[in-house]
Amino acid sequence: MSFTIAIVGRPNVGKSTLFNRLVGRRLALVDDLPGVTRDRRLGEARLGDLEFFVFDTAGLEESTPTSLAGRMVQQTQAAIEHADAIFFVMDARIGVTPADRAFAAHVRKAGKPTILVANKSEGKAGEAGAMEAYALGLGDPVSVSAEHGDGFVELYDAIREALPKETAAASETAERPDAEKPIRVAVVGRPNSGKSTLINRLLGEERLLTGPEAGITRDSIAVELNWHGRDFLVHDTAGMRRRSRIEEKLEKLSVADTLLAIRFADVVVLLMDTTQSFEEQDLRIADLVEREGRALVIGMNKWDLNEDRHAAGKLRSETDHWLPQVRGVPVVALSGQTGEGLDRLMKGVVDAYEVWNKRVSTSALNRWFEDAISAHPPPAVSGRRLKLNYMTQTKARPPSFVIFCTRADAVPDAYTRYLTNELRVSFDLPGVPIRLTLREKKNPFEGRKKKQR
Repeated sequence: MSFTIAIVGRPNVGKSTLFNRLVGRRLALVDDLPGVTRDRRLGEARLGDLEFFVFDTAGLEESTPTSLAGRMVQQTQAAIEHADAIFFVMDARIGVTPADRAFAAHVRKAGKPTILVANKSEGKAGEAGAMEAYALGLGDPVSVSAEHGDGFVELYDAIREALPKETAAASETAERPDAEKPIRVAVVGRPNSGKSTLINRLLGEERLLTGPEAGITRDSIAVELNWHGRDFLVHDTAGMRRRSRIEEKLEKLSVADTLLAIRFADVVVLLMDTTQSFEEQDLRIADLVEREGRALVIGMNKWDLNEDRHAAGKLRSETDHWLPQVRGVPVVALSGQTGEGLDRLMKGVVDAYEVWNKRVSTSALNRWFEDAISAHPPPAVSGRRLKLNYMTQTKARPPSFVIFCTRADAVPDAYTRYLTNELRVSFDLPGVPIRLTLREKKNPFEGRKKKQR
């Protein structure tokens, strides 16, 4: 990736739709409601033979610096400062507005190469607005339709013209083999549990929008992090409330984006407010992570507000009590506000990732299996003994095992839980989901006719 482009403009001109088109998938939330995007989102874009980074940003609008809208504008300004070039997007169907003129002047002051993008130019309705765009003083407009994919050949040419050195280098650079992939981490939790504040503290900068208002984060925002030489891709996500309380369409989209972040994560950090820990919704989220098969780390945030001196000693037993399905999961007391416990948190993430990827040799597994069955044989069902033959690990991420046996459907759930718990202890698999499947051995004589004497 040789250069970065920031997509800016007033609200609801199609910036996120253009971003999604460039990155090739629906990463940013899109809705008719203005102001959906709040943080700046970084994605890897591809257009023809060009590969580059692209920032999606909040809509530029007049506001006071301390308001939520003002903090959104600050995020946009930070994206402009980090970018090599700017896409200034306007709505060709509406034409040039006073807000477009004001923000075009703001962009000109940045002194960055700027490409004027007249979006929504499909059909006759967009032609007149695209012609008006010349009045912004940002050069020739490029007429596109991000929704339908029109005009991207012209956009490619405009990028080449605006950044000749960078685009030439991007085309000539041969593809290099992938280095060690970063650990993908999703930070999840209820609204206002401090997820964005924690990630900002890890990054050492105000990268994500924060504030006292609950529900500021809407998109799942991915940021790169290097912590003591190890690379991570950390996803900040929208807070998850109980389903019965979710009414607005936009919040449903935000929660769906969070669920997607969980499914594609390697490790999920469930952040709880230490003053209201282990609420019903926290347990629901932890159960969801376990069902998705992700490694889990519990972060007890706002620890600096905890006045109970003996609380730290209770964390382990309390966590195992409420979350027996991931017994031994790492629990870290921390404060995103002060930075307390961040090293322990990241070590917990790395440890959980290694356990999640762990493999056990078949020979060691079956020696343990024989001992476990001898110590506690499976019960007889309908007067007949169940025969468990052998087992093997089929995959990691999460650790998954198959037991070959007779009458798999007759093995009680309690016995399966016994084997799972013993596996966790014997092979040091704390805190990760364990998948244990029973499979019947095929009868070699099945289907053969008996010989008549």
